Amino acid sequence: MENKRLLIVTQELDPYTVDTQLANLAARLPRLFQDSGYEMRILMPRYGVVNERRHRLHEVVRLSGMNIIVDDDDYPLIIKVASLPGSRLQVYFLDNEDFFKRKNIFTDDDGDAFEDNPDRAAFFCKGAVETVKKFGWAPDVILCLGWMTSLMPLYLRTAYKTEPLFNHTQVIYGMFDSVHEGEFPERFFQKAAINNLDDRLLAAFRLPSGALSMHKGAAHYADAVLMGSADTKPMEGIVAQDKQVLCWSEEEAIPQALADFINRQEEAEVPS
Repeated sequence: MENKRLLIVTQELDPYTVDTQLANLAARLPRLFQDSGYEMRILMPRYGVVNERRHRLHEVVRLSGMNIIVDDDDYPLIIKVASLPGSRLQVYFLDNEDFFKRKNIFTDDDGDAFEDNPDRAAFFCKGAVETVKKFGWAPDVILCLGWMTSLMPLYLRTAYKTEPLFNHTQVIYGMFDSVHEGEFPERFFQKAAINNLDDRLLAAFRLPSGALSMHKGAAHYADAVLMGSADTKPMEGIVAQDKQVLCWSEEEAIPQALADFINRQEEAEVPS
């Protein structure tokens, strides 16, 4: 029996980004899943804080050279790769000077959010899908970690719904507390609508009040949701009651709990 294929798309990953709960969890998961027999690939942005020399990044020429269109503007996508320390896994970094060269990740030196964060999310998510297409590698499960990956479930279920590589892919969205997931709503709705997506498909990203919630939209299009902390709970208007949800347990137990959760979802897909 062939190994299951797991794609992890994360906005942060230790040791490449600062020490956060998400970055630490994302670093533990690959080793756990690899030990469980998964074939894995990891995608993340190549922020300016990622030291290319220290982490030995190098460009993957056969994957680079694509242009990603965001709101009718073309942005070149460069793919770089490095080995995740302490494992046999490779991390693929999506790079673009307009979006990721800056030395801060989501905010400027004064702590204000970058106004183009919605553009960066759209570029990263569309770029991630296009990179997997270039791999020619069909994932059984895509695990999206963090608000910056929130457009992945939407794109996979709408703009790329006829792509054969994703015909049998389950999508799990990891919901972590963040002030950024509701910022710049008008810009978000303008930039997120790639490939001439109908605006009605983005309605899931609005709360009943009309405010933006990237978490809500991602949860709507994902097959299941991981709650990323004890304080992040399924709430009415955010996660539908019929949605498969993995709630937070003890922090050290969450990697194994997530692995068990994915296995249960896969078993549920197998016809009796």
